[in-house]
Amino acid sequence: MNEYFAFQTVIFDLDSMVTKTANLHTHSWKAVFDDYLKLREKRNGEPFQQFTYRHDYLIYVDGKPRYKGVQSFLASRNIQLPLGNPSDSPDRETVCGINNKKNILFDNLLQKECAEVFTTTITLIEDLKKHGIRVGAVSSSKDCHNVLKSIHLEHLFETIVDRIVSQKLNLKRKPEGDILVAAAKNLGSLPESSAVVGDTSSGVEAGRNGGFGLVLGVARENNKKALFQHGADLVVSDLAEISIGSINNWFLRKPKPYFLCFENLKRAPLIFPPEHLKEKKISINPFYRRTGKAILTTGKKLTFFLDYDGTLTPIAESPELAILTPYMKKTVEILAEIHTVAIVSGRLREDVQNLVGIKGIFYVGSHGFDIEGPGGFSMVHQDAKKTIPLISHIIKQLKMILKEINGVLIEEKKFSVAVHYRKVKSLTDLQFITEAVQNLVQKYGGLRILKGKKVFEILPNIDWDKGKAIRWIMNALNIPWESTEAFYLGDDTTDEYAFRTVITRGTAILISDDPERASSADFLLQSPEEVKKFFEQVLAFSEKC
Repeated sequence: MNEYFAFQTVIFDLDSMVTKTANLHTHSWKAVFDDYLKLREKRNGEPFQQFTYRHDYLIYVDGKPRYKGVQSFLASRNIQLPLGNPSDSPDRETVCGINNKKNILFDNLLQKECAEVFTTTITLIEDLKKHGIRVGAVSSSKDCHNVLKSIHLEHLFETIVDRIVSQKLNLKRKPEGDILVAAAKNLGSLPESSAVVGDTSSGVEAGRNGGFGLVLGVARENNKKALFQHGADLVVSDLAEISIGSINNWFLRKPKPYFLCFENLKRAPLIFPPEHLKEKKISINPFYRRTGKAILTTGKKLTFFLDYDGTLTPIAESPELAILTPYMKKTVEILAEIHTVAIVSGRLREDVQNLVGIKGIFYVGSHGFDIEGPGGFSMVHQDAKKTIPLISHIIKQLKMILKEINGVLIEEKKFSVAVHYRKVKSLTDLQFITEAVQNLVQKYGGLRILKGKKVFEILPNIDWDKGKAIRWIMNALNIPWESTEAFYLGDDTTDEYAFRTVITRGTAILISDDPERASSADFLLQSPEEVKKFFEQVLAFSEKC
């Protein structure tokens, strides 16, 4: 049934979106912290100030890993304790001891009172499942299965990635997206085809960092602004305000034509049809309402991440024919003299470096596995490095299997291999290529297929892509998202990973001659020629600043 929908999976934050355990958690933390603060008052003469939900739990504890939550609250009272060990007795005066005491109190409360549920969440989940959408959940707690058992709702979720699973798989905690990505993969889906639903800043930021197609925030604590700041695409006050149709419309949205919407958005396509906007109380992140002029006149520094093929050059019949024009090269050179510029490509890093030939900029090759820049700046993904022998073997296999196919082109790379079928005319041959690629990936394992424009790419099955490479560069260069206007320009389906990383904290621009193409990008430029025009506009505004 889900072939009628543009998304396949929805991942819920179990702790706050499904069960009303926040009250139980708050009461447990309050009892533990108040008890400890009273001890310090009696022993150390420190004035007692009680732990409160609004001024303490929401600010210092909610949505954070438990040990960090304890440390954060204690620091707010100028208290520092040793971390201790996870096995510490609840009477030990350590961070772990306080956490363990809270866990015991929570379990006791759960047995006495049971957890309540958000009925509107259950209604949405049941509707999703009825329409063939797969549903999973994540939790920062070890108690989530006990919670679900207590309310007889274990059947709702096909997968649950809780704290026990996270520790076993060594997954990073929120605001990284590891647990959400793991849940989507368990359901046979990818983040870009999935939605995340959460009500905390760390939860929605994890959805954005994980590259999810929709990050839906639920502002139950009057925290709409914070949810938007941390990456929520849409915000509602309750899940009764959103439907499967609204979610699907989001996944089918189209980028705004950049030049038509440069000064106002009147010609921009609506994200939702008018009836949805009229009937539903859905708020859209203000980032999506920005015009091109507003972006270029913020006074922020600019950072540009640029795809090569189809963005700086038109798509060519063969990769070696995609040559940068002298004018485009000169334009990018001038741009790089004023702003930070990186070329981000699926090509081998050395190849795109030779094709562009501009010094003083950053080059990202092999979909982010290989990065190099000025001043000895360099990174090669270590897990990808281990797969080089396997990729070499796959290349040999492909050459042997596909040697009789007319028009097929095998592009050899260090970390991957691309099978181009742009020149393949026969549908039978295309089917043969598709099956051959799929069979090799299934046979050897540890690999995945990336589908681009008339190309299949086999690369390591590592949670790394162009978007994560961009985040790595921003962190390595110590460029805060808040102080720069980051742009990503790309044309391929592989660039959607980068679009998802940039939107709500920068500007994503799709290069396509198809105005009806769905994409997570903010704006649309129709060709490399329009890209050149965009660069000229940027340079003109840069001269005025």
